[in-house]
Amino acid sequence: MKSVITQNVLDNAMSYEEYKDLVQNLINNNDTTGNSKSEANIYFTKLNAERTKRIEKTTIIDEEFKAEVEKISHPVVFFVIAESWCGDVAQNLPVIYKIAELNPFIKLKIILRDENENIMNEFLTNGAKSIPVCILLDGETFEVLGKWGPRPGTAMSLMREYKNNPDISHAEANKNIQLWYAKDHTKNIQSEFLEMISNINMRNVTPVS
Repeated sequence: MKSVITQNVLDNAMSYEEYKDLVQNLINNNDTTGNSKSEANIYFTKLNAERTKRIEKTTIIDEEFKAEVEKISHPVVFFVIAESWCGDVAQNLPVIYKIAELNPFIKLKIILRDENENIMNEFLTNGAKSIPVCILLDGETFEVLGKWGPRPGTAMSLMREYKNNPDISHAEANKNIQLWYAKDHTKNIQSEFLEMISNINMRNVTPVS
């Protein structure tokens, strides 16, 4: 599958450190990313910055997964669509960063959803602009090798249940998802990325004649 993500898009995307610097500058100015500058989004930007720091410190990459990531021998891009106010971004982006750091062939690039609607529209989830989305790209051809997001599969199923339950408010559903993340300790996202990366490695194996 050919991607709408080009070299120019990647050149203008942020590194993880640039994204964190942007978020900190926004916090310093009582601001947030995205089209909505609501007090709630400003509050969640601050809260998510603390979540990100905690998850960076506490995430431990499984040894089997680490070994698989280290096998990658061809340039791959983890291209993430995000916003600073999104709780799922705060929970998952630091893990994606830790994975990318395991292999110099992997580059992590980040863009903001509301500033890149044309790209976001190519990677919708059930018709919605859900984030984060991580697109795995061939680093040379920009072919799409995989897509992940906006949250691990188990959490996706839980959120669907909450949305179908009229007795659970949006705020309560989000709180329950954050509690799920705390109990999961990044196991689900690591398992799902292990499957995608294993498929990439199998794809790049030269057949024995």
